[in-house]
Amino acid sequence: MGRLSDRNRPKAKLKDVSVRRILQLFKRYWAQIIVIIGLALLAAVIGLIPPLVMKEIIDTAIPQGRVKLLSVMALMMILLPVLSGMLGVWQNHLNTKVTQGVIRDLGQSLFHNLQRQSMAFFTDARSGEIVQRITGDVQSVQSVVTSIVVSSITQIVIVFTTIGILFALDWKLAIISVLILPLFVLPVKRVSKMRKELRVETQKVRSDITSQLNENFGISGALLTRIFGREKQQEQAFTTMNQKVMDLELRLNLVGRWFGMATSTLGPLGTAIIYIYGGYSVIQGHMTLGSIVAFTAYLGRLYMPVGTLLNLQVEVATALGVFQRIFEYQDMVPDVMDAEDAFELGPVKGRVAYKGVSFAYKPDKGGERGKVGKPAERGTAGELAERGKAGELVERGKAGELAERGKAGELEERGKAVQYALRDITFEAQPGEMVALVGPSGAGKSTLIGMIARLYDPTAGSIEVDGVNVRAVELASLRAQIAYVTQESFLFHATIGDNLRFAREDATREEMEAACRQAYIHDFIMSLPEGYDTMVGERGHRLSGGERQRIAIARAILKRPRILILDEATSHLDSESESYVQAALEKLMQGRTTLVIAHRLSTVLAADHILVIEAGSVVERGTHSELLAKEGLYARLYSTQFAKAAEEAAK
Repeated sequence: MGRLSDRNRPKAKLKDVSVRRILQLFKRYWAQIIVIIGLALLAAVIGLIPPLVMKEIIDTAIPQGRVKLLSVMALMMILLPVLSGMLGVWQNHLNTKVTQGVIRDLGQSLFHNLQRQSMAFFTDARSGEIVQRITGDVQSVQSVVTSIVVSSITQIVIVFTTIGILFALDWKLAIISVLILPLFVLPVKRVSKMRKELRVETQKVRSDITSQLNENFGISGALLTRIFGREKQQEQAFTTMNQKVMDLELRLNLVGRWFGMATSTLGPLGTAIIYIYGGYSVIQGHMTLGSIVAFTAYLGRLYMPVGTLLNLQVEVATALGVFQRIFEYQDMVPDVMDAEDAFELGPVKGRVAYKGVSFAYKPDKGGERGKVGKPAERGTAGELAERGKAGELVERGKAGELAERGKAGELEERGKAVQYALRDITFEAQPGEMVALVGPSGAGKSTLIGMIARLYDPTAGSIEVDGVNVRAVELASLRAQIAYVTQESFLFHATIGDNLRFAREDATREEMEAACRQAYIHDFIMSLPEGYDTMVGERGHRLSGGERQRIAIARAILKRPRILILDEATSHLDSESESYVQAALEKLMQGRTTLVIAHRLSTVLAADHILVIEAGSVVERGTHSELLAKEGLYARLYSTQFAKAAEEAAK
């Protein structure tokens, strides 16, 4: 199935991403933040003292020749920065601890929610995009997370304490100093908007680069590139995107620098005005020289924090676009989830029943796939089951309901046609029986067998295991009863033992070896220098296709499932590997209810029931001999596919 269900699309919009939501990320760390604020207050108070010390030296100690007072003031000029620095080290440590905690929590939250998504999401998404959001996007907002709480509070404290002491020194000069502040604010809104748009575009291009790198340097992509000699073309594509990122980053930096230059000129402007007015007051005898020196020193403590706060506002606004990308994934509601009253499915016998099962998806909208729909419904198991039996999918808060439209094979939702991928499938498999699905490519076979493990949920109808609707039980307990062996046997870049333990973490060495003996792969593994500790390489490409398949079969055996889903590989193996794989599959299927997409003659001959699927519907059913006698689609498939495969195997 190539299209994304409309219920698990990202829901966050840019207008929904507020600073308030970002602040919620710090909820777990308020105790540490209070300590940081306390340290910031103390440091701010200490920072107010040096200008007063300078004033005392200029106005009292030197003119009056008080050497002792001068010595004390000079000592304070040394000790105060030391004390402030020590507080700064403590504050910085706590700040970093909080920041890293928030970044860790954000990444963990994204990973957790992505693990809950159904296969519909991963069918549509690019792996590079997912990786970029979890790693690149999260890391790109780290500086904002670092500053948004601690730095903002610290600078605000400094600004208000400084304004207070400025008014205490000279209220007229203080008013002049404060009147300049609005000039700092004027360019912020425009600069923030420009930087936000540039940052969003930059992150999108970075996602494209990550996706391209994943495809180009994966084993399969690297092999394909070399076979077709496309190295130069791929390098050109990478160069284009890389250059685009560079250009965007330069524009982003330039916009920020112009803003920084503009705000940096306002500080000296304010200081110059104060020197002119204050100098005139000193000449007239209305102020002391020490007062004007202290006042201008405080101006630095006023304008610099204001500039920092405005820069922070710009950076936060810039980061809102990245936070939108993060929150999109964080807010996705899985379209396959446990019902509110779902219960644990205990050990099952393995009776499987599909009852009027249909599956539909919406067509593309405007050339974009899946950007439609609402979050997955969440109701009780009984409600979900009833919806399935009724052949409907009722979405909460929606006026129109999905209704069947007979033989046309479509759904309508508010007048919008939705095409069926599967239509009214009904069959049953008793414990230990094998049901073989055959049919042309694209008929819907993979989607159909995936529903038993709720990789997808049917749009209409229901699926039962031992008479229990699969939507009424907990996903984890359902999937614990099922093993799935896919066409392309996937192995992680880990040891053989680690790949086997993926089925059962607590599996002992003896159990792994027993499973591998049943899969006819144990002797091969032991012939390797490192045995079960051998690294298999990315996607298991250090092993042959037949070896990967048998390890995957051993992994399924190790899980001890009652129900087996098997999508037989169509890739051609040499006769020896083929015989080993076939023998391993026979061991795996013994005593288990098996749904298999069949590509081998031996499989269809052994099947208790054969379903012939075409265009999403069961067009024929029966045993091998019964279906041959009908001289229909199965008979044609037999002559073109199964019989030919059997002849090749015999050769």
